[in-house]
Amino acid sequence: MLKIVIAGAGIGGLAAALSLHRAGFRDITVYERVRELKPLGVGINLLPHAVRELTELGLADEVASIGVPPSRLSYYNRFGQPIWSEPRGLDAGYRWPQLSVHRGEFQLLLAREVERRLGPDTIRLGCRLVGVEHLETDSPVARVAGHAEFAKFVREGGDGRPEEFEVAADVVIGADGIHSAMRAQAYPDEGGPVWNGLILWRGTATVPTYLDGRTMIMAGDGEQKFVSYPLVAPGADAGATRLNFIAERRAPEGVDETADWNHAVDAGPIERLFADWSFDWLDVPAVIAAADEILEYPMVDRNVLPQWTFGGSTLIGDAAHAMYPNGSNGASQAIIDGRTLAFHLANEASGPEVSTDAEARAGAVRRALAAYEADRRPTTARLLEMTRQLGPEKVMQLAYDRAPEGFADIHDVIPAEELQEIADGYKRTAGFHPAALNERASLTPESAPPMAD
Repeated sequence: MLKIVIAGAGIGGLAAALSLHRAGFRDITVYERVRELKPLGVGINLLPHAVRELTELGLADEVASIGVPPSRLSYYNRFGQPIWSEPRGLDAGYRWPQLSVHRGEFQLLLAREVERRLGPDTIRLGCRLVGVEHLETDSPVARVAGHAEFAKFVREGGDGRPEEFEVAADVVIGADGIHSAMRAQAYPDEGGPVWNGLILWRGTATVPTYLDGRTMIMAGDGEQKFVSYPLVAPGADAGATRLNFIAERRAPEGVDETADWNHAVDAGPIERLFADWSFDWLDVPAVIAAADEILEYPMVDRNVLPQWTFGGSTLIGDAAHAMYPNGSNGASQAIIDGRTLAFHLANEASGPEVSTDAEARAGAVRRALAAYEADRRPTTARLLEMTRQLGPEKVMQLAYDRAPEGFADIHDVIPAEELQEIADGYKRTAGFHPAALNERASLTPESAPPMAD
């Protein structure tokens, strides 16, 4: 049986752990740098292709209990005029819903499931991946800074720094995010994430219900944009909605990328930037003013890599392909990475000879990681390039380019066929066009043991 080390207990790392366990692997350890997992962040969207994988992991009810299935995704210009609208999830003919969830709550849900299914010591907190010894060989050794006895918190050495220790493994998975240590080791000259000049402000607020109470909206263009979607389904208080929002604007010339990725800021200046965005169906400045807290982020991504896999080590999620949030696909792609990797490892490394023969085991891992990368790297490379071209949000920029002062009818500006092709083209590239997703074979390997209760 393979010994597998995962660096990072974010969504990608935890989904990989659950996927590997579902595929029949049992010797799995997750090292996470923070000392305590907390429900940090704001809203994210889990698209139908990700919800399919969560469903096949037996998590459908749990995730649905913390999420809201949006009924529609609608695009508008900065005057609130409709550009494009389409049903989402089950309403669009998928067999699985789309779910809007709070990122931190979803991460904690995955962590609880990892501990329940794999054991309470699977996630080793306060343990940061420093690098991988023998990175390009079949015998990777994870170098970790933290408590060698795997206590919940870091024990510092005599010089005030965490102790370092080594963990030999058959597979090391770098799920350690956009600032991945494994990625930096493999590409030491790459530099930091790439900023496109846009600043994001994220927050949550309780405001009067808009539209049908379940619509995800995007308004604006490539220079300034507002996104919102409900995080709580309409209930007894149908007149109010708790929603997640993202306000976005290009930074003034001369402003550098902020170094603080969780910088809390005052709502006032942002509200003023959107002062004219009061539509008859949504008061954008009022939403911003009602925020509990607003966090500021630069919009950054990473360039496409020529290679993710080195010997018995590979990258997944943001460590492999961090991309702009255009299309709401980052978390979903990380989940699919984990499922695909587990699928290929099970297909290549589940035979009895793998348990007894080191050479056979190394060969199986090489084939599995090569198949995983062949499946996922070209797809995410195309998707990353599409997000740099605004992804499905391109419809808003086209409307602005062709009618900056607005329009009487969007089809006077952009033909319906062109709008449809932009939406369908993105879904095809991202792997969630309804017909293709509904008919695709399962990523649960045939060798997987029966699902436990």
